[in-house]
Amino acid sequence: MALHSAVSDITVRITERSRPTRSAYLAQIQADGSRKPSMDRMGCANIAHAVAGMPLDDRFKVVTERRPNIGIVTAYNDMLSAHTPLLSYPALIKDEARRHGATAQVAGGVPAMCDGVTQGTSGMELSLFSRDVIAMGTAVALSHDMFDAALLLGVCDKIVPGLLIGALQFGHLPMVFVPAGPMPSGLPNKEKARIREQAAQGLVGRDALLEGELKSYHSPGTCTFYGTANSNQMLMEAMGLHVPGTAFVQPGDALRDELTREAARTVLGITKAKRFAPIGHVVDERAIVNAMVALLATGGSTNHLIHWVAVAQSAGIMIDWNDFSALSDVVPLLTHVYPNGSADVNDFQAAGGPGLVIRELLDAGFMHEDVLTVRAGGIREYARIPVMDGAALAWRETGDSKDESIIRPAGRPFSATGGLKLLTGNLGRSVIKVSAVPDDRHVIEAPARVFDSQEDLLQAFNAGELECDVVCVVRWQGPQANGMPELHKLTPPLAVLQGKGFMVALVTDGRMSGASGKVPAAIHVSPEAAAGGPLAKVMDGDVIRVDALTGELRVLGDEAEWAARPVSVMPAELRQRNSVGMGRGLFSSMRARALTAEEGAMSWM
Repeated sequence: MALHSAVSDITVRITERSRPTRSAYLAQIQADGSRKPSMDRMGCANIAHAVAGMPLDDRFKVVTERRPNIGIVTAYNDMLSAHTPLLSYPALIKDEARRHGATAQVAGGVPAMCDGVTQGTSGMELSLFSRDVIAMGTAVALSHDMFDAALLLGVCDKIVPGLLIGALQFGHLPMVFVPAGPMPSGLPNKEKARIREQAAQGLVGRDALLEGELKSYHSPGTCTFYGTANSNQMLMEAMGLHVPGTAFVQPGDALRDELTREAARTVLGITKAKRFAPIGHVVDERAIVNAMVALLATGGSTNHLIHWVAVAQSAGIMIDWNDFSALSDVVPLLTHVYPNGSADVNDFQAAGGPGLVIRELLDAGFMHEDVLTVRAGGIREYARIPVMDGAALAWRETGDSKDESIIRPAGRPFSATGGLKLLTGNLGRSVIKVSAVPDDRHVIEAPARVFDSQEDLLQAFNAGELECDVVCVVRWQGPQANGMPELHKLTPPLAVLQGKGFMVALVTDGRMSGASGKVPAAIHVSPEAAAGGPLAKVMDGDVIRVDALTGELRVLGDEAEWAARPVSVMPAELRQRNSVGMGRGLFSSMRARALTAEEGAMSWM
């Protein structure tokens, strides 16, 4: 199938826009890759330090036999279910490397925090910039410069983007990403949401709420809803950076262990065969577009409208929300996975998983097929499903969808367009995820109620002050203000109001969780209020229109009065609060330097 004309045109625009920065990036990684091998250019003391901790046999392979050495960067901790399974991975990788005459070293670890743990707490204000810390940690790990290739071990929200940003600084190396898979299904996500809404109304107590949460999050592995963590895994498949089909195989499965070993074999295969597929070449304009298409086709997390801008720029590729919007206009929505449906990612995997989605997108001309991947067979390999054939790893064709309520073919999509919409108007630029919003809620026009924090909104809800049609404006939540936390704690009360029949929307310069959906939310509003953006002008009672059909975000009324209205300044007590306690002071320089959400909220530019 020929590439869809719109996908082709958007790719060409991105390529032309990126030509100077991409050329500079490729020149840099060419220079890095053209150096002598580490054993020839490193000082003897440097080498001795690097191998002193290795077993003697491995040391001999590295120093004397010049065998390939794999650097492992891991996000392991046993605090978080998604990363707990990574504990055993280095041993598997080292064993597999030795079987092939190579070695592997844990080059370093990176922090991995969980938005599920920190939602609604001060820790959430460190979350977005933890991505940049992870990128820096990845760079520190690989800066020892003793590696012929690398494996990146991580799963969740900021971890995979951070690992990828850091990895792209070493774009001359072959690299493969290695995930851990989802936990088995627990309490259905819709039942979990129902209990949360009941708790928000005071209909059930803390004991019932805690019981429901413990049944939902109950074992090692990622959460089973299709939020940012699992969107990460879909995008890694679409970019050809995984072993094909690795994303949603559960921890503890024999197939999972073999896929981890295959990651070592894959990166060694690139290294030994001298097949020119370093990560800086795999991640090109076409791969970035493939990731954007996969995100839209699956109704993935809005967080990636921030993260993938930063990822792309790390490879010298310049994308923006106009590109996402233009793709969303033509890319069909092929999946219904919670929060866009009732199925979880285990159901998604059983129905055909990423392989089926990628096949449908390739066959319909929505993805570039002529791309490099970490596999010799290219992106078509990612349209298959891994299985164990006796003791050996094999792949089979996906076949048709096993459940068309979860995955549909491209010819019969859930929607002819993707799940994201760009909003513009006198309130700035914003995005809205519409794939889970009921059709009768795509346009909201109601008086504003302005809040300076999510706590203020929750207090107003509990006091019964929001029992009406209302657009809740929560400002001072952008990258420069307080690190741009997710405001997922607002989902249950707003869903309660919507369930009572009120026309309700959220407008904020903050983020919402990848698990949020049914309440219309204009998020990532840029420029943010703390940078003098128009959200700082809004007053209680202003009538706001949030229109996901026409792409409008606007305060209605007299334009001259709006233009002349003064811009409020962030309250001093909020600035003081954001600068101290719970580690927030350490991130003050990041907040001060942060770019807008549309520019990736990067703190290092």
